[in-house]
Amino acid sequence: MKSIGRPTVMMKNPCQTTRSMALTIFALATAAISQSSGFEIPAESTQCLVGTSDGWDHSTVSLHLFEKREGVWKSMSKPWPGRLGKSGLAWGRGLHPIPQGATSKQEGDKRSPAGVFMIGGAWGYAPTIQKHRDLPYRQVTTRDLWVEDSQSPDYNRNVILGHEPTTPWEKKQQMRQTDPAHALKLFIAHNAPPHASPNAGSSIFFHIWRDDGARATAGCTAMAKTKLEWLISQIDPSRHPLYVLLPETEFRQLRSTWKLP
Repeated sequence: MKSIGRPTVMMKNPCQTTRSMALTIFALATAAISQSSGFEIPAESTQCLVGTSDGWDHSTVSLHLFEKREGVWKSMSKPWPGRLGKSGLAWGRGLHPIPQGATSKQEGDKRSPAGVFMIGGAWGYAPTIQKHRDLPYRQVTTRDLWVEDSQSPDYNRNVILGHEPTTPWEKKQQMRQTDPAHALKLFIAHNAPPHASPNAGSSIFFHIWRDDGARATAGCTAMAKTKLEWLISQIDPSRHPLYVLLPETEFRQLRSTWKLP
């Protein structure tokens, strides 16, 4: 498995890639996975955050961290609350199969992506954070973009400019600098490069919730700052961590066949 959640540095007119640190997913073809009726989460994934909601149109979630030890999933925490997209859930693009005819996440639909996703690098305002030594972390600068333009070849990537943003397009893609909710975040590999599908949704993270959880998100998974800090401190890239997000009913139906915690 390759690492995910690393930025691309852009340096040409308007910019040229000089270093590409992969925002990739498992070396499994998305098309092949989506056609497979025998999907199971990868055996090498031994760390899994499970999120369950009360239904597809609900914006609250219960989160619970598990690790597999000696072949058995063990609880590493008590469940804690989080918030999802204002409109609830829709099937995302990750490692899982998508049911035929199901509603899939789209850019701007205010739904969080449901399914099984790798967990990537972290971004934030602080120079350093408490984390595993192998988890990528980048302090956000004025030159950091996160591309939400689905027509761009860098759709759903962190792009680091070689200059201060000058064009309207660059300024529109700029990562936030002073928003407390985005002071710390962890990438959820929904629709991740190199196989990002246009308009299928971008910029999906774990981040800090607003108004102590009173407000839903635009499609991310949000939680209390202390819980996010703890979660990031626990994420171990060598365990190939996953995020499983499903309505409770679907989670119970798929738990055995997908080998979920």
